[in-house]
Amino acid sequence: MTITIWIIVATLAVLLVLSLKVVKQYEQGVLFRLGRVVGVKKAGLTAIIPFVDVLHRVSLRIITMPIQSQGIITRDNVSVDVSAVAYYRVTNAVKSVVAIENVEAAINQIAQTTLRKVVGQHTLDETLSETDRINLNIREILDVATEEWGVAVTLVELKDIQLPETMKRAMARQAEAEREKRAKIIAAEGEALAADALGTAADIMMAHPLALQLRNLQSLVELGVDKNSTVVFPAPLMSTIGELGAFLARENAAAAVTAPNVTAPSVPDRPLPAQPAPNGKAQLASATP
Repeated sequence: MTITIWIIVATLAVLLVLSLKVVKQYEQGVLFRLGRVVGVKKAGLTAIIPFVDVLHRVSLRIITMPIQSQGIITRDNVSVDVSAVAYYRVTNAVKSVVAIENVEAAINQIAQTTLRKVVGQHTLDETLSETDRINLNIREILDVATEEWGVAVTLVELKDIQLPETMKRAMARQAEAEREKRAKIIAAEGEALAADALGTAADIMMAHPLALQLRNLQSLVELGVDKNSTVVFPAPLMSTIGELGAFLARENAAAAVTAPNVTAPSVPDRPLPAQPAPNGKAQLASATP
C-alpha cells in the first residue's frame, strides 16, 4: 500500500512538473492543443495539459543577423563583394510559428537575394556614396516579404564593400587627379584675387604719390632687418635722376641756341717742334691751317 502511494505521488509530481511552464519577460508562448493553436501565453508561470498541449516559446527581442558577403556585379559592370547586417524582431508570435517553418533561415536567404538585387541596380559610385538609400530600399523590400511571417525588419546596413585591386588603383588615381584640379583652381582664384587687389592698390598709389614713397621706405626697412651689404635704389629715385639729366640736357641745348655768335681769334701758323726721324735726323713739321 505504501509503495502504491509513493508511485501515485511521484506520478502526480511528474505531471505537475510537466504541466507548469515558465515564459520569460521577452518571450511569448504559442500554445498548441492536439495540433491546434488555442492561444498565446504571456510572460510568467503557465499551466498546460501534459501530453496534450505543446508550448512554443518565441523571442520578441531584436535579433542581429549578419548577411554574408555576396559577389555582385553593379550596373556599370564592376564586380564587388558586399556584406551587410540586418536587425529584425517578431511582432506576431503565432504567424512566426505557423506561417513559416524556420523564420531565421528564411530571412537570411531573402536578405541575401535582396541585397544582390538592389546593389546590382546601382553603379559603383552610387553604391559607395548612397548607402543610406540602398539600406532603405533593402529594408522596405524585406518588410513587405516578412510581414506575412509576423516579422518586422527594423534596420539594414551595408557593412563592407570590397573592390578589386585594379579598381582601387584606378580610384586612387582619380582621387589624386581631382585633388590636383582643386589645387589648381584654388591657386588660380588666389592669383585673380591678388591681381585685383594689386590693381586697386596701384590706383590708390597713382592718386596719392606719397603712398608709393612710403611703400618704398617700408620695403627698405624690411630689407634692412638682416645685416647685409645690399644697397637698394628705389625705382622712383632712379627715374628722378634720369628726369633730372634730361632736364639739364634740354637747358644746355636751349642755352646754346640763344647764345650770340662769337668769332674765335685766328691762330697764326707756327712751326711744330722738330721730331726725330727714323734715320736719326731732325725734320721740321709745319702746321696745316
